[in-house]
Amino acid sequence: MSQYRVLFAKQILGVPFTVGTVEITRARDPERAMRAAALRFARQHGVEDWRERADLAELDGVAAQAS
Repeated sequence: MSQYRVLFAKQILGVPFTVGTVEITRARDPERAMRAAALRFARQHGVEDWRERADLAELDGVAAQAS
C-alpha cells in the first residue's frame, strides 16, 4: 500500500491555482487513490462531482509506505 496526495486546481487564464489537496494514506494503486480523493474532495465541498469546484486533479509525491 502507498500514500498519495492529490492536488485539485482551478485554471484561470491557463494558470492552475490549487483549491484543495487530499491525502490518501492507503491505496492499492494510483487510480484508486484518484477515485478516493475525488470522492473525498466532492464531499468536503458539498458537491456531487469534484469538477464543479476544480478543473484538474493531479497526483503529487507518491511515497511508498514502509511495511
